[in-house]
Amino acid sequence: MRKCGLILLATLLALLTPVSCEVLSNWIHDDGVVARVGRHKLTLSQVEEIIPDGTSPEDSLNLALQYINSWASELLFSEVAAAQLTKSEQDVSRELEDYRHSLLKYRYEQRYLNERLDTVVSRNQIEQYYETHKDLFVLERPIVKSRFLDIMQESPYLEVLKGKMSSKDYEDISQADSLAYSSALKYEDRSDRWIDMVAFARDFGTDYGTLLARRDRDGFIELPGEGDVKIGYICDLLPAGRPAPLEYCEDRIKEIIISNRRRDLLTTLEQDLLEDALNKKNFVIY
Repeated sequence: MRKCGLILLATLLALLTPVSCEVLSNWIHDDGVVARVGRHKLTLSQVEEIIPDGTSPEDSLNLALQYINSWASELLFSEVAAAQLTKSEQDVSRELEDYRHSLLKYRYEQRYLNERLDTVVSRNQIEQYYETHKDLFVLERPIVKSRFLDIMQESPYLEVLKGKMSSKDYEDISQADSLAYSSALKYEDRSDRWIDMVAFARDFGTDYGTLLARRDRDGFIELPGEGDVKIGYICDLLPAGRPAPLEYCEDRIKEIIISNRRRDLLTTLEQDLLEDALNKKNFVIY
């Protein structure tokens, strides 16, 4: 036991120092064995394979220890299971065969889909799906088009930026972006797209209910911090319970359409396989 401990210690120390594998091999007995469980041996080269190039010495040591312990645990569990379980309990041939069939089926399905699945979805298809299934796209939470500003409370540009970020004039909006770049801690203009109110509230570090409660009649939300102030301007808002606009659902609709195509292809594949096997008498129901 002490000998194994010294071997392992030498290996781990080597991971912390710039010692070549050639020198290390002189320290380690049994062709570079760093750990053993019964008749199973773990070599230095196996441990080195899991450590990425450029990893720090400390991280290398941690990775090595984790791998060695994981390797040993797997083998020890297997030994205990073999000793404690009955022969019938140890027989996993059926499970292995089921897994093999599932894996082969999955791999063939992926090849079949890769060769046949049409992933192009037209704008017309998206619009048709949206109009037919509007009930699927009712908002569970409010969504907003917004602008967000995080700036120091003492900044001389605070009020100027507030005025420009709430403007509908293109020049004002462009100037707000330029001015915020040099004077604000953070500025984001998301007035051209809808976002979930939860995502908007994340900028403030609070919940969206709090934001809505603090929204003034001009559409501003202000939350002071430690020296800074977070300001949101809501350009547009759709409340929960309303149908989401098409532009907000577009990516989701694309995924749904492609998913439906995938499902239909696999259903057709299964039906064709069964029909072909029945016709060829390769599949017979008694």
